[in-house]
Amino acid sequence: MIESVVIEQEMQQQFHQLAQETHRSEAEIIHEALAGYLAADQHYVEVLKQRIAAADREEFASEEEVEAFFAERGE
Repeated sequence: MIESVVIEQEMQQQFHQLAQETHRSEAEIIHEALAGYLAADQHYVEVLKQRIAAADREEFASEEEVEAFFAERGE
């Protein structure tokens, strides 16, 4: 289990400034930052797993679907 983390001085200053401006503790700011990162990363991993499973099932977009996708975006 991680008991300590080294945080660069510039980032420490950012945490400190944000804590002062929002009247919250630095620990609360850091906790929220880590929670947000973990939630986003977990979502990314979950989507990646779903896409790999779809590829394993050979579920690919057809040539027409790919062309329509790029046509909608003007590419």
